[in-house]
Amino acid sequence: MIAKNLNILNNFNILYLEDDKSLLIHTKDILDDFFKNVFAVQNCKDAMTIIENEKIDVIISDILLENENGIDFLRLLKSNDILIPSILTTAHTDTKYLLDAIKLKVENYIIKPINIKELLDSLYDILLPIIQDKEIKKSSNIIKTISAITNSKQVEVIKYIISNLDEKNELLSSYSEIMSNIPISKPTLIKLFRQLASQKILLKISHKKYKFNEKVLNIV
Repeated sequence: MIAKNLNILNNFNILYLEDDKSLLIHTKDILDDFFKNVFAVQNCKDAMTIIENEKIDVIISDILLENENGIDFLRLLKSNDILIPSILTTAHTDTKYLLDAIKLKVENYIIKPINIKELLDSLYDILLPIIQDKEIKKSSNIIKTISAITNSKQVEVIKYIISNLDEKNELLSSYSEIMSNIPISKPTLIKLFRQLASQKILLKISHKKYKFNEKVLNIV
């Protein structure tokens, strides 16, 4: 069996909803070693505030919270088209909860006490396809962008641009920074940027800041 590389979890944010404070703190301490950010809360109101203000990639929620229900919370998210992969935890094996979880299409249902290895394996299985989709998307964008230019010497620059885009599809870089990474002349680089701009693929939005227009690639 191939070992799972849990380092891939470092790029993701997780929301952990659990009303048992000691369990919340203990599990968060472990998750902090694997995730980019772990937002740990004890009630649905605070959980919703986090979702409204942060990018959350996966949710772990207990079912029976104090005066609340984790299933109802996930159902509320879904009704508002907030579709985030989720894992439910519970100390109960009631068939009703399991059926509700299936109806909600949650990714996993873990019985307490939480087995950390099982939890991490489940999180890995949930998030790996997201990473793979991003890599496929990145490769597709590289191919489509390259097809929009004619000079093969500029291919490495295209790869550099796409590999350094942030979550908003924005590039923060200067000509000199690119040239320090890629052996290309400034006139050739300027020509490439102008060509991408003319096709509305890469648009300058401020000093050293560019927006990669992914949508236009569908018609390039």
